[in-house]
Amino acid sequence: MRHRVAGRGLGRTSGQRRALFRNQITDLLRYEQITTTLAKSKELQPQVEKVITLARQALTLEPADALHKRRQALAIIYDEKVVGKLFDELAERFADRNGGYTRIVRIGTRKGDGAEMSVIQLVE
Repeated sequence: MRHRVAGRGLGRTSGQRRALFRNQITDLLRYEQITTTLAKSKELQPQVEKVITLARQALTLEPADALHKRRQALAIIYDEKVVGKLFDELAERFADRNGGYTRIVRIGTRKGDGAEMSVIQLVE
């Protein structure tokens, strides 16, 4: 039975899965688009949206509270420069947008194993 079991395991332990998504979040925010499997994209999307929402919330807060949001983002994102980009550029870009910061585009199957591939990207 799979009662109350949410999310995809992706054939990894929880620590490996967490590290995978932290790497993918960092790269997506750095390059603004990455190519990965459809299953990983669908699991990654809500996590990226939550991190971007942290940055959006910091725009309207006092400096001390904004620092707290930045530190929460640093707990997820590996690179400090990417956090700077998130809070300085991306938060302002998405300031008037209520969610839906990313898009998933299917690009066919991978030649080696037939896995469904997709591009996940930040919307303009």
